[in-house]
Amino acid sequence: MCGIAGQFSKSGNPVDISLLKQMSKRIAHRGPDGEGLYSDNYIGVIHRRLAIIDLSDDAAQPMTNEDESLWLVFNGEIYNYLELIDELKKLGHVFSSHSDTEVILHAYEQWGVDCLNKFNGMWAFALWDKKNQTLFCARDRLGIKPLYYAVADGAFFFASEIKALQAHERLGKKPNDAKVLEFLAWGAADHSDETMFEGIYQVKPAHYILVTAQKEIIQKKYWDISVNPAFFSKKQDDPESAQRFMILLKNAVNLHLRSDVPIGTCLSGGLDSSTLTVLINEQNARHSKDPVTGKQNTFSACFDDERFDESRFIDIILKKTGVSSYKTMPDGRALLDDVRNLLYMNDEPFASLTLYSQYCVMREASKQVKVVLDGQGADELLAGYIAYQYCHIKGLTQKGHLFAACEELAGTIRHHRAFLKYLIQQVFARKSRRSLLKGHVMPFYRYKGSLDQALYEDLVAKNLPYLLHWEDRTSMAFSLEARVPYLDYRLVEFVASLPQDQKIRKGITKFVLRKAIKGLVPEKIRCRMDKKGFSTPEEVWMKNELREEMLRIFQSDSFQQRSYWDASAVVQDYQKFLDGKILYSSELWRFACVELWLRMFIDAPLATVKST
Repeated sequence: MCGIAGQFSKSGNPVDISLLKQMSKRIAHRGPDGEGLYSDNYIGVIHRRLAIIDLSDDAAQPMTNEDESLWLVFNGEIYNYLELIDELKKLGHVFSSHSDTEVILHAYEQWGVDCLNKFNGMWAFALWDKKNQTLFCARDRLGIKPLYYAVADGAFFFASEIKALQAHERLGKKPNDAKVLEFLAWGAADHSDETMFEGIYQVKPAHYILVTAQKEIIQKKYWDISVNPAFFSKKQDDPESAQRFMILLKNAVNLHLRSDVPIGTCLSGGLDSSTLTVLINEQNARHSKDPVTGKQNTFSACFDDERFDESRFIDIILKKTGVSSYKTMPDGRALLDDVRNLLYMNDEPFASLTLYSQYCVMREASKQVKVVLDGQGADELLAGYIAYQYCHIKGLTQKGHLFAACEELAGTIRHHRAFLKYLIQQVFARKSRRSLLKGHVMPFYRYKGSLDQALYEDLVAKNLPYLLHWEDRTSMAFSLEARVPYLDYRLVEFVASLPQDQKIRKGITKFVLRKAIKGLVPEKIRCRMDKKGFSTPEEVWMKNELREEMLRIFQSDSFQQRSYWDASAVVQDYQKFLDGKILYSSELWRFACVELWLRMFIDAPLATVKST
């Protein structure tokens, strides 16, 4: 886990070393354990190191091969690096370190760009092929690790975070108005290669870019998934599917525990994180000779308000496993002190204050460990969001499975009645607040198609990439590596291949997971249907602790002059919410967040370096 950045000058001008150093400073939080720079006329790359595997100087970056024809900067982890080292050694490759970074160099020597299909992990890297005068940039299959790029002054620039690219005098100085409006209207971001900064793009998940000596920029997708559209399993398939799921999940967890530094676990009290905690505990018990030093550290967010607090579920897991527990108590007043750093670390505005709980958990975890495992991705993989029920029922109805559709509808009402009421209210509240926007807003359909279509879109574009953006930034803000075992590509491919009733059955979400962990995870958690995750009392804070700050923002001259919204109408809407006349929705937070973002990154951006 690290920070990377670089410049490939295609115009014939040498790279700008002072600019590279400034880019390095802006992502120093991603790698406090070391820094490095390599430059050679038209190419320059920098690296900020967070040492996780092979802590010696042998694993320092930029890393080169034996004849110095390849130079690599890498952010992430190749979890199957030990297996690949064995394979590559049999093919004649000689290793000088015990790092997963060196595996990428030798894999590229052996297989070229097809090396990406060999890796199991999370990665964003840039590899300079000196012989072919080609820059090879790649991002992992699901987009767990970030990689941004831009072109200016005849040069190709890349970086782990947008703020590093903004060090250039011409990059990221204007907002991408269309994407800002999409975010305000729908809370949508990271669903395309465009960012909210004009001229700055992201390498999409499962894509690589080749920048050639002929000044071409070639983009290619190297991996995809196919989500099974079939509705029904055979009854005898249930035990087999659950068994296969558990084998893959256990193996993913084991791989994700490979580290030369302490590892912890994010524990929300929900189904996904509780399952990970129990599995990790079993793994530790098998391999640790000392029950004290082998004890798992867990990190949780708790609240005084019982509507948002999950302490009772967290305590069930603590009692079962005996793990160490570290709890943090996010509150609205502390948020006032933290919000600007939270925004700075994310580079782009964020859709809701749920992110703040995750931020607080990562901060607490960083005091004890350098790596955490988290349950991110399970909802998109296993149809954990209640809105997926709509797609499922609609698909059954359209294909003539009316009895099954009625069963699903009855199950949805039985298990999720309270949430359905809230959801219907939110649909109208959000639609009303979208009328406060100015300009043309592109439609954004998350649940338009069948369940298989909705799951595919959420996994590759419409939801998971945005959540992984949060995962990366909230952890790296504290120089902490976050790992997500549910997104092991083998598990993703397997679950995607399952029929829909292995994901939703009679209103029960994540069916195959619940089946697989019976007897492993306590029943009070295994049978939970009230999804929360690291939630926050956003509405309460917006009415109380954040009230004065929100009014200052909405009534400010800069907010009143923006072209994105009817400022007077926003103020009136917020006041009606404060007076209890209308319902809350997160659009109100997004108005304020975009204003703060514009002030920080556009109105008065950080000092930039003029390119030479």
